[in-house]
Amino acid sequence: MATWKGVLPAVTTKLNRDGSINVEAHQASIDRLITSGVSGVIVLPMLGENASMSPQEKAHVIRISKEVVGGRVPFLSGLAEITQEAASARAREFESYGVEGLMAFPSLGYKTDARETAQWYKNLAKASSLPIMIYNNPISYGVDVTPAILRELADSPTIVAVKEETGDVRRVTDTYIELGNRYQVFCGVDDQIVESLALGSIGWVSGMTNAWPAECVALFKLCMAGRKEEALQLYRIMTPAFHLDTHVKLVQYIKLAEHLVYGAPEWTRAPRLPLVGEERDHVTRVVRDTIAKIEAYKLPKVA
Repeated sequence: MATWKGVLPAVTTKLNRDGSINVEAHQASIDRLITSGVSGVIVLPMLGENASMSPQEKAHVIRISKEVVGGRVPFLSGLAEITQEAASARAREFESYGVEGLMAFPSLGYKTDARETAQWYKNLAKASSLPIMIYNNPISYGVDVTPAILRELADSPTIVAVKEETGDVRRVTDTYIELGNRYQVFCGVDDQIVESLALGSIGWVSGMTNAWPAECVALFKLCMAGRKEEALQLYRIMTPAFHLDTHVKLVQYIKLAEHLVYGAPEWTRAPRLPLVGEERDHVTRVVRDTIAKIEAYKLPKVA
């Protein structure tokens, strides 16, 4: 079964101004991530505007992404559907397209209770042979996959990892206390990565890695190498930008950051709209300040 670790960016889907998929920009962004040293890629996450894509568009994004990944790193896709039937169907389809793993959301149409949440993931685990990372983001989706629920799922061998995004870093320790090393625990909150790794997480599903892949990979490696002071110096440079990953408009914020850092298109699909006014000015200031500080900073070499 899959063993994932390291930095896995939640890849934004590059769009044209009219909302259509920008194939050239999307493939270039993935190649940039891989050549910068990420350990895998996850397409069609929340950041990839999964919920606004048709099944045909999801298939298209997966195919153009797989083409550029070319087996260089593990290739995962987000899976976000409303019904169990649709989720299971997408899992089978994605497997047939060559996806190597799923980052699976709870139902987008209903806030399941604990029993229903466990059943959702048990059924999904049976739908394909793909390994699954549970996307646990109760802040956004109102469903918390607690350590108790993870224990119920422990006999589903294809459920191998959890993206921990409760916003409470103590959950990392609680998961290990309850379940030992049964699951690969990933940090899902950019501005908690140093804390999460200190508590035993082995990976990072990151948003701002889209904008600064080399710096995020270096930060992860510094933490894993125990180079605390160097990690904290870089973390303090990056954290104002990392805070943007926790906002309800993180898709717009991170796409704007990508646009400012390396010229990627910032367009999103409605109902999301481009940033304007003071909000745009604020995000631009944070990103440009981070760019300036990184330019003045010598990135440490770390194996």
